[in-house]
Amino acid sequence: MMKKNLMKISIPALLLALCLLAAGCGKNDPGTEGQTSAPASETAASTADAPSGSSGAGTDASAASPAGTAESASRILVVYFSRTGEQYTVGVIDHGNTAIVAEMIAEKTGADLFEVLPAEDRYPMTYKELTDVAKREQSEKARPAYAGTIPDLSAYDTVFIGAPVWWGDWPMIMYTFFEENAAALAGKNLIPFSTHEGSGLSGFDKKLSSAIPGSTVLKGLAVRGNDCQNKQDDVRKSVNSWIGALGF
Repeated sequence: MMKKNLMKISIPALLLALCLLAAGCGKNDPGTEGQTSAPASETAASTADAPSGSSGAGTDASAASPAGTAESASRILVVYFSRTGEQYTVGVIDHGNTAIVAEMIAEKTGADLFEVLPAEDRYPMTYKELTDVAKREQSEKARPAYAGTIPDLSAYDTVFIGAPVWWGDWPMIMYTFFEENAAALAGKNLIPFSTHEGSGLSGFDKKLSSAIPGSTVLKGLAVRGNDCQNKQDDVRKSVNSWIGALGF
């Protein structure tokens, strides 16, 4: 009888010992110890379920905010007015001088671009006739309308603003832009740039400050139009040096 009871006790004890031994071996398995990441199937599911506009697990957040968008770290916009056609000392061009500088700024800073285009483009392509129209607009204090939808200016901290010098001043269409957006531009850093053939910056900075009260106007840049067409490497160096000095 004692022998039978001993067998009844020892068999459960043996089974318990085997279970404990198996658990101990599994705990020290180098293939699973320290695993903290979810299985691949769970990771894929969490990414797929991420709301639109947010980054799911394993998603590079920078891919959702490419350089040059309002969501990028730079929060910079370049606004410019530029012309093609016959230009003084340059001849006929098909890529505007100011456009060239604006694109260099955007390339360096990752900024967005907005080109101020006339709603009705009545500007002549020949130089003499263009200067006559520009002079008449200035004397009449004209405010030509521009086309397109301006980006949401609240998304930007800094706005570069450029144009060719027309009779020692901003083209009148730029004053249309300034006046219609003065409230949205107030409180921002505004940085003027010009293209010219001897007029330099022509007081663009002071006139911009007067047109947009409450803004901070930083040091501008003047670039010869002839250089924009024929010495672009030199212009790029000047642009990059200027932007670097501004802290961008």
